[in-house]
Amino acid sequence: MVADVKITVLKRLLIEDVCREYGTGAIAACERLSEGQEFIVSGQSLDMPQGFCSWAWHDIHSYLVTLARGGNFVGSQPGKTVVACADGYRPVIFALERIEPE
Repeated sequence: MVADVKITVLKRLLIEDVCREYGTGAIAACERLSEGQEFIVSGQSLDMPQGFCSWAWHDIHSYLVTLARGGNFVGSQPGKTVVACADGYRPVIFALERIEPE
């Protein structure tokens, strides 16, 4: 089984206390992605969608592969999971959902 996967941007966070303590200046929540934004990833190619953040792509790619190949995650509904990019100042939370083939 190979399926496409939908990525939805759920939340863009800014961890202000960490920014103050370790950051070098004014930092804002991620400017590249917007809450509610959706991307469809082909299960055949698993190519990064245009406009997606390459750093976040690296962080979530293995989860996408697992869902596209029919796998599931403990504690998540079948075919779904929630993951985040690893930016310690301004992480982005994503919902991943397998699109079941018809």
